[in-house]
Amino acid sequence: MNAEKETQFVQALTTVPPVSKARLWTGRILSALPALFLLMDGIMKVMKPYFVVKATVELGYPENVIFGLGIAVLICVILYIIPYTSVVGAILLTGYLGGAVASHLRHGDPLFSHVLSPVYFAILLWGGLYLREPRLSALVPFRK
Repeated sequence: MNAEKETQFVQALTTVPPVSKARLWTGRILSALPALFLLMDGIMKVMKPYFVVKATVELGYPENVIFGLGIAVLICVILYIIPYTSVVGAILLTGYLGGAVASHLRHGDPLFSHVLSPVYFAILLWGGLYLREPRLSALVPFRK
């Protein structure tokens, strides 16, 4: 009897219903907003204009890590944009955004405008991915 239940469970996880066009496009739009912002963040860190260097140094990071942070976030965003690697990209971006929360918290920035803004982006990242990725919504069902 247990083997039968396990087989049903595996079949439920492997058979994923397709996503509707409206849900897919809503997910793409929700995903695009934070992805574009983080893409711009990575490009600006690679280019290192004065205001980016100043802001990063004010948060307590040495100037020589800015380029590496930019490359890291660009790689994570590219992974997030590619459908096949989007879950890995979302996980990595969640880590990056968690570091941003810690940096702003340590710096003593205002809670809702600075400290929690990376959390807002993470919610958009995962919400958009949940809507456009049927395997994720099958893994984390909010309703039955």
